[in-house]
Amino acid sequence: MSEKLQRLIALAHEPSSQRRRDLLREVTDLFLVAPEGHGASEMGLFDDVMSQLAGEMEEAVRAELSQRVASAAAAPRNLLRNLAADASIQVAGPVLTEAASLSDADLLHVAQTRGQEHLRALSQRANVSETVADAIVQHGDDATLGVLLRNDRAQLSRAAQEAAVDRAAANPDLHEAVVGRRSLPTDLLNEMYFVVEARLRNRILERNAELDPATLEAALAAGRKSVAARHGSLPADYAESEKAVQSLRRRNAITPSALAAFLRNGETTKFLVALAELSGVDFHTAGRILERKELDALAIICKAAEFDRSLFLTFAVLILDRDADALGRAREYGELYSSLPRESALRTVRFWRMRRQTGDVAAA
Repeated sequence: MSEKLQRLIALAHEPSSQRRRDLLREVTDLFLVAPEGHGASEMGLFDDVMSQLAGEMEEAVRAELSQRVASAAAAPRNLLRNLAADASIQVAGPVLTEAASLSDADLLHVAQTRGQEHLRALSQRANVSETVADAIVQHGDDATLGVLLRNDRAQLSRAAQEAAVDRAAANPDLHEAVVGRRSLPTDLLNEMYFVVEARLRNRILERNAELDPATLEAALAAGRKSVAARHGSLPADYAESEKAVQSLRRRNAITPSALAAFLRNGETTKFLVALAELSGVDFHTAGRILERKELDALAIICKAAEFDRSLFLTFAVLILDRDADALGRAREYGELYSSLPRESALRTVRFWRMRRQTGDVAAA
């Protein structure tokens, strides 16, 4: 009988905890160093005995075993699966993070049966498949989602990325992770523009400026939801307002001054329909800008539409209305408007543009 098998048998029968720990180190080294020198039957026996013994060992010993086998080139599969599913993250963590031979089925079992610490360990693997990533997004909390998003080697499906953007819209702690993910589709990245802080908005604009026209078109084509589904139904006076704006358009009377008049007179829907007409954004994007008083976003669409600075400032003051120091704030945004390159504005507007709603859709 070989020395390896003798030691393995001794380990199986050893009652002393400390002696068992010493033997464990020796046996693990014997079987995992130069694994190509071991026959299949020897490795199978090692796997069987170690898998059985692992469940009988105290946590500290299991954790040490996990550390030793996690990165082994030929670690026994059953042992790895048992350690990966261990209730203790101290035991499971090294294997979940490092063991390359675990299958997606093994990882899914952990994702579906263990808690957030195990999911975060899974999220840090060198390779995370779409199947596993979907399970992590489904079962993970926002802290876990942040870990997954920061792993550029994790492969997220379109659905998982949409879910991540939806969750990030409600949780500022996820903003950095979402915007910083280089593989995030550009149309989803631009959905984040309206919810993130100025620093991250600038990063979105920089990403937009990097893209070639073909990529821009592909991103636009990847729009994931209809306007109505994302933003709710159109206002009750939409059809009437659209008809009025179309009448003005036939007379070439949709002018910047007409827009200012709509806004000044409280004809909000007409203003939004006309603004969408002139700037190329969809009605709901224009409405979101107005509702949230997103003056930096308004600067972008006004620059893209080639409105002059004075008209933009008129809009800004009217939108701010009773806000404290409206003129002072409008002046600050006026400086932003002047420094904004039109090409950057045009690129960004293209991401905000959705398929224009027809009269039939509006009426429905």
